[in-house]
Amino acid sequence: MRILLIHAERFSYAVREPALREVPEVPEDRRSLAVDNALVVFTTVEKWDAEDSEYLRKIVNDVLDVARKVKASNVVLYPYAHLSSELAKPAVAMRIFQKLEQLLREQGEKEGFKIFAAPFGYYKAFEIKCIGHPLAELSRSYRPEKAEQRALPVQEQVQEVKNTYLLITPDGRIVKPEEYKFTEAERDVEILVKKEVFKQELPGGEEPRYLTYCKKFGLEWEPLSDIGHMRYGPEACIMFDLVEQYAWQVAKRLGVPLFKIRGTNMFRLSSPAVAEHAKLFGERMYMLETDTDTLVLRYAACFQQFSMVSSWVISYRDLPFAVIEIADSYRYEQPGETVLCFRLRKFTMPDTHIFTHDLEEAKQMCMKVHEIIFDEIHKIGLDYVSLYNVTREFFEQHVDFLKELAKREGKPILVNIIEGRKYYWVMNVEFHIIDELERPREIATMQIDVGNAQRFGIVYRTPDGQMRHPVIIHTALIGSVERYIYAIFQRAALDEKQGKIPRLPTWLAPVQVRLIPVSGEFLKYCEEVADKLEEHRIRVDIDDREETVSKKIREAEKLWIPYIVVIGREETSTGKLTVRIRGDKTLHKMSLDELISRIEEETRGYPKTDLYMPRRLSMRPQYRPIV
Repeated sequence: MRILLIHAERFSYAVREPALREVPEVPEDRRSLAVDNALVVFTTVEKWDAEDSEYLRKIVNDVLDVARKVKASNVVLYPYAHLSSELAKPAVAMRIFQKLEQLLREQGEKEGFKIFAAPFGYYKAFEIKCIGHPLAELSRSYRPEKAEQRALPVQEQVQEVKNTYLLITPDGRIVKPEEYKFTEAERDVEILVKKEVFKQELPGGEEPRYLTYCKKFGLEWEPLSDIGHMRYGPEACIMFDLVEQYAWQVAKRLGVPLFKIRGTNMFRLSSPAVAEHAKLFGERMYMLETDTDTLVLRYAACFQQFSMVSSWVISYRDLPFAVIEIADSYRYEQPGETVLCFRLRKFTMPDTHIFTHDLEEAKQMCMKVHEIIFDEIHKIGLDYVSLYNVTREFFEQHVDFLKELAKREGKPILVNIIEGRKYYWVMNVEFHIIDELERPREIATMQIDVGNAQRFGIVYRTPDGQMRHPVIIHTALIGSVERYIYAIFQRAALDEKQGKIPRLPTWLAPVQVRLIPVSGEFLKYCEEVADKLEEHRIRVDIDDREETVSKKIREAEKLWIPYIVVIGREETSTGKLTVRIRGDKTLHKMSLDELISRIEEETRGYPKTDLYMPRRLSMRPQYRPIV
């Protein structure tokens, strides 16, 4: 910190306009000042300064020592960013300046000085008349012993966080986990309980099958980036875009007005709402330093959606409604914790927020959200086991609500009652699948949020004209894009483990039909068939390489292509296609229209997209590993 001390015969200032965004409104009695016989302390907070009281008291003592020596009646603390080129970020500087003011006021007023502080973050006009004696102009420079700048909000400190685990059964019984006798059908719940309650380590050592599937379809780590960041080849990109589109379709099932938005991934940590929300994430945040501020990379879509909705004029008639953004999100996971497609530093979250009148309506909406979440995982052929994190007050007042959810799930739910720390939510649900190695893996989420509407200034007008804060439901109905693909692969891995042929749902298969001409003379007919398939937005390619038909079939099977069609003289003359269907050892004869109808039936209700690569295999480089 650098300070310039001027003993002034007269000093005055007047506030003009804000110099920074989101600075507090200046009270009328502080918008101007005129004093005589004042020690004016022009103050520059530098990037290594800290809010350490002992460090700031040393500065206060020096200032008051000068004030005593020059016999000043008043001390004016004046923020002044021109004494150093090593400035602290504005949000940090403001906090340190305010702390310095507090300590100066406490000590100075005890000694009979009148203490004033000019507003931080504003342009001000000032006039000063220096007295001109030997001590009238002095400068000081300070630096803490540990010269670190804490731009990151410190996580909330509590004496103790108490977790009480209980199981709620479908018939409404509440049982301690250590006393519950799990049946064979409840094996998945038992695995979750062992991990969450008894902290038993997950199985390790064996490489999961899904990693091979990732390689097959071009989902892999990016070696030129930070750990935890993925890249997507053409096949993977098709899958990614389809899941992104599907997330929008699923959200429409909520049955309330739905708005899709898009925004930035960087938010100012100097914003009080962002900083307060960020406390829960602490060191897990990515941050970016700029000339004027510290930006945090979002870890969900909350900041953008809440910022936007806070500017909407909302009536009670508009509620409930939902907002969705397919949001690239960032979490600074530890290097040893990153898992391809599952635990990433950069991932894509179809984050939906539902704005409701009150807690009771939020509970009713949660029933619909719960129904959709389970319906979607059942479509994949998997099931969820659930961990409900709730506050003590919510558990005691709404235990019947939790019992109803357990009844709907048809198996025990694990409830974690949290005491000793305040969150913005009263209920935070993690929906886990159990993977091929018998490890719980969270996919979908659901929260009831009672804090962020107030924090971000989101209000609606009631019938009698009052302004109230809505209760917000956070949900990722299908999980992140990457985790949904991960869940699809887990279903395939379980199938393969059981001796079945693994496959992708036809709607998600990058190539849905591969045409294999017996020789070059049938290539033209293949192109005609492909044109007809593409008219129906069926993704089709043609293996026109100089390879044997048997090799082409083997390679198509390795890529899990649902329909492989070999075209030769018989097919061109009869119009009946010879079709291999994945998982079916029988060769099928069908017309092109029958093939189209079959694929359209399998993909009904799911999104479609184009083939993101040349139709002919001869035009593709070897862009992915051979599996």
